[in-house]
Amino acid sequence: MGAPVKRPTINDVARTAGVSRGAVSYALNGRPGVSEATRQRILSVAEELGFHPDRAARALAGAPAKAIGLSLYRPASTLGVEPFFMELISGLEAELSLRSYALLLHMVADREQEAAVYRRWGRERAVDGVLVCDVLEHDPRLPLLEELRFPAVVIGPPPAGGAIASVWSDDAVSLQEAVGYLAALGHRRIGHVAGIPEFAHTRVRSAAFADLARRLGLEAAPCAYTDYSSPDGARATRRLLGAPDRPTALVYDNDIMAVAGLAVAQEMGLSVPGDLSVVAWDDSPICRIVHPELTALTRDITGYGRQAARLLLAAVDGREIADVAVEAAHLTPRASTAPPAGRLY
Repeated sequence: MGAPVKRPTINDVARTAGVSRGAVSYALNGRPGVSEATRQRILSVAEELGFHPDRAARALAGAPAKAIGLSLYRPASTLGVEPFFMELISGLEAELSLRSYALLLHMVADREQEAAVYRRWGRERAVDGVLVCDVLEHDPRLPLLEELRFPAVVIGPPPAGGAIASVWSDDAVSLQEAVGYLAALGHRRIGHVAGIPEFAHTRVRSAAFADLARRLGLEAAPCAYTDYSSPDGARATRRLLGAPDRPTALVYDNDIMAVAGLAVAQEMGLSVPGDLSVVAWDDSPICRIVHPELTALTRDITGYGRQAARLLLAAVDGREIADVAVEAAHLTPRASTAPPAGRLY
């Protein structure tokens, strides 16, 4: 049996790079004290030798973790089929990698588990800052993060009270554009397949939908809440289309529910867009590979993620940050929307 492989040490990195231990520490921890050329040489040598500083030792020394935390209260199975999160994470990773930061993603089963994750991250100094998604109207995570003194950024509508900045887009403007377009086509019965009602962005969208329905004098404007999944989107679609005064158009809060709704309409013998117009939120590639192609609310989700990462890294650096509003999603009409049957121009 061979001798165990010896793990490289900071001394090995210093000797190979021809610098002191202190210079290696400065370079690996992103601290001033070495030139950029020296820093890059040390990082290259550390990579070649496979040297990775022990996290606990780094924490005790006060070194940054060089990681950002994102905890999601969603089943892990949804991540692979939810285009929004895949594009958001792509944007986060693209920006974080420029500063050699990692994204620590943790899926949780409930809010208590999420709070425990934050406390553990704080205890172990595993991350330097935290991103918060799916914020609630009165979200208990926000005061907890302030208590733990974590730099944090909300991805979503600015929370009421508290000192945590957010990156957000005006979903009310987007919802009004979609419903206004359908009304201009002649639709008088428009349904909304919404997400989780406790989420702040769901409340913004639902309120905008109800307000616009009143102002436009729609005959019917039912709203069905879901968990954002394809099966729940399909169930909500069946309920709405099974009503005596079924909608002639539906607006979905994400694209995977819209695709599920398209299948349900066809299963019920309805044509899209002849009998039913469909609008999806978040214009992912799946909106363009189904038949008919889905009209969608389009926004730069990758850019949204990059902006959130930039804002959080500024907070990690100790700079003052404030809410950042990014461009709202805008409607991209495609083949899934048309005037309702019998409408004449």
